[in-house]
Amino acid sequence: MNRPEIDRATVSAAPNGADDTRAERNVTVVGHRIESRDLFVQTREIIISHGTDAYRLRLTAQNKLILTK
Repeated sequence: MNRPEIDRATVSAAPNGADDTRAERNVTVVGHRIESRDLFVQTREIIISHGTDAYRLRLTAQNKLILTK
């Protein structure tokens, strides 16, 4: 039996400004899955841009995710 190929990619997120001292982050995408631990490196909140809107994805003390606009 043939196993389907797994799509694997790495996405790089660089800081916005030249004076921004945050490190670049590499996130591996397997199929359509991203591990949350790769997103929340040294932070408990990230901003997701979607068109003209910005969403906050937060990691709670109970290790739950909350997405707000």
